[in-house]
Amino acid sequence: MSCNYADGLSHYSNKGKLGLKEKFDSREDVGSKVVQLAEWISATKHTVIHTGAGISTSAGIPDFRGPNGVWTLEEKGLKPEVNISFDEAVPTKTHMAIVKLVESGKVQYVVSQNIDGLHLRSGLPRTHIAELHGNMFIEQCNQCGHQFVRKHPTSTVGQKCLETPCPGFRRNGRPCRGKLHDTILDWEHSLPENDLGMADFHSCIADLSICLGTTLQIVPSGNLPLYTKKFGGRLVICNLQPTKHQDRKADLIIHSYVDDVMVQLMKLLDLPIPEYSREKDPTKLVSGDSGAYTDWTIPDSNVKIMRTLYEEKCCKQSKKRACKTDIERKDDLHFEQQKRKKPKEEEMYKNSICTSQTQDVTEIVTHGLESKSNVTAAVKGDQEDVRDNTEYEVKIENDSEGKSEVIIQHPQDIPPSELQHEVGVIEVHCH
Repeated sequence: MSCNYADGLSHYSNKGKLGLKEKFDSREDVGSKVVQLAEWISATKHTVIHTGAGISTSAGIPDFRGPNGVWTLEEKGLKPEVNISFDEAVPTKTHMAIVKLVESGKVQYVVSQNIDGLHLRSGLPRTHIAELHGNMFIEQCNQCGHQFVRKHPTSTVGQKCLETPCPGFRRNGRPCRGKLHDTILDWEHSLPENDLGMADFHSCIADLSICLGTTLQIVPSGNLPLYTKKFGGRLVICNLQPTKHQDRKADLIIHSYVDDVMVQLMKLLDLPIPEYSREKDPTKLVSGDSGAYTDWTIPDSNVKIMRTLYEEKCCKQSKKRACKTDIERKDDLHFEQQKRKKPKEEEMYKNSICTSQTQDVTEIVTHGLESKSNVTAAVKGDQEDVRDNTEYEVKIENDSEGKSEVIIQHPQDIPPSELQHEVGVIEVHCH
């Protein structure tokens, strides 16, 4: 139960903004916004859904910061009236709709802050979800790090030892001999490395991030959707309460019950919402007596693949953005001076910049030759080698088109047979 989970955490006074007033859009506004959302989902190549406690309230599990949330009522000395056990709760329409969206290729990944295990029980594959705060139905070995599905929710929180031997094996085939622990984070714990890494990479390369049932107050999970915006994607928020980022960052905000939004969305996408099936619920397939365990570990290879995709898209964009920002900064510094310059002054200004750049190139080239590095460029004339300990002469010549050439020469008294490095000409363009 959510109350038992909350009670098991260590004391922490700053739980964020609690009990904020809920807002509801009109039926017409919700309808038009869902149409827009459907169009964006159909047009994007990589969509990530971020889920919070708000998607599980229709299953009977209370949220934490809503008007009747666990921590909201805790401040008043109360407890939620509706609070069923995690065993009794079943995945909601939103959980099952997400499964179908993933199966159909409309959604590529899910990042969840929920510990209730309903994504797991809905049949969502481990390859498509990061669980940032743990899972009541998952236990992890303290030795090999493997995670396994439990038949029933854990009786502890805070990554405590369950005194259960790890059913896994070492690479040499011998038993692991480790002990299983619950995966539920307490306030002071770090987020699981692989889950956070996958969530980070997917959020960065996504064209669209959709936040469902979360106020985005807990970091770093609450900041992940902003990575999509940072790299040119869109951000959609569906939540009844105001969120940390929605007024300033979101491209679309839907104030409505998440289940209602997902039902309308699936109709527009012409996708049926599957029913929850016990046969596809991994927690119902666990049989410790027969040795049947379901591994819930994120493979390191998956993280490496996503890291590569992230570097290919986002690192290049970051370099371009940094270069552009640097140029814009220089332009801003000289704008007031440049716009007042006369033609002759502009030419002198341009030549001064060119001279400064070519001086820098001269220093770089000279340093490179001294360190025995090859100068590779558009070679002028026959390529010749230069001996390692040769002193070089660097000349800068300007042509009528404003181009400068850095010419590297070696002393003429050195026989060509003794030369070892290539000498060339580097063209420097001053704009």
